[in-house]
Amino acid sequence: MTDPTPTPGIHHVTCIASDPQENLDFWVEALGLRLVKRSVNQDDPGTYHFFFADEEGTPGTSMTFFPWADLPQGEVGAGQVARTAFRVPEDSLDYWEGRFEEHDIEYSDRFERVIDGPDVDRTTEIVLPFRDPDGLPLELVAVSIPDDDPTVPWTEFVPEDAAIRGFHSVTLWESEPDRTAALLETMGLEEAGTVSADDGPGGQRRRFSASGPVGKYVDLVETGERGRQGSGTVHHVAFQTPTDDDQMAMRSAVREAGLNPTRQIDRHWFRSVYFREFGGVLFELATSGPGYTSDEPLEGLGERLVLPGEFEQRRGEIESELADVTVPRPETAASGE
Repeated sequence: MTDPTPTPGIHHVTCIASDPQENLDFWVEALGLRLVKRSVNQDDPGTYHFFFADEEGTPGTSMTFFPWADLPQGEVGAGQVARTAFRVPEDSLDYWEGRFEEHDIEYSDRFERVIDGPDVDRTTEIVLPFRDPDGLPLELVAVSIPDDDPTVPWTEFVPEDAAIRGFHSVTLWESEPDRTAALLETMGLEEAGTVSADDGPGGQRRRFSASGPVGKYVDLVETGERGRQGSGTVHHVAFQTPTDDDQMAMRSAVREAGLNPTRQIDRHWFRSVYFREFGGVLFELATSGPGYTSDEPLEGLGERLVLPGEFEQRRGEIESELADVTVPRPETAASGE
């Protein structure tokens, strides 16, 4: 078998929320991400699907949510994405701590993670942990943003020198991480050292690095306690397979590794293949296109409810089942409305 093209990294992370308006207010107004798509869960069209990203919806920047109001609170454990981390510019963590205070966001003291290994130069990263209104564990990681970085900061609520610039990493909690490590290598990630920090089970993790500039890291932490899906947990993590050919090659490699990927599914803004990795985390392979501007102009992203394909014929029925929501605007936020 020919080795598949290595994944450049994370495409998007999809999570479970409870209240849709609270979810919108937090991710748009408090964190300053743009609502680039307002749609519905294509497997459960009575539920919203919100996509928050940079200004252009660049692959590697999309945090998406299903707000299921009737689900119980989840619990993070083995078989789940336990932490989702975002890149922010160096020297911006003071700004973010102040913003968290202003918006009454739960956060913890920043700390250092040390990355080391026999074939890795010792480095340190500064991490600021926090949680969303549903208790979803999140992190900001201060990084140096290169001049040719592909992300485009949205600056309606947060200034450019502090704006979130896509994903840094996801942390997977696994009961038997070795098989997941081998799968990540099959997908083209390379082991990039051991990460030491007292911020999870065992206090140590193995880091794997993809080839792209955004969302390139996956950390593995060993733990035996299983998690429970519900609000405040991650539903799945998607990795970039930019073209259809890349995706089919990766699908074949995953299948040959002993897993059971789905057929390709058209998700309108990208095409997807899903499978559960050996430890139980739901993985997705997602193409780069056609992208969020395929059905809305760039300047109008997120302005209306988009119902892809056959769902448009059911607009009246679907809209009647969805809660009324208002997308935060800088002028209304400033006036307190």
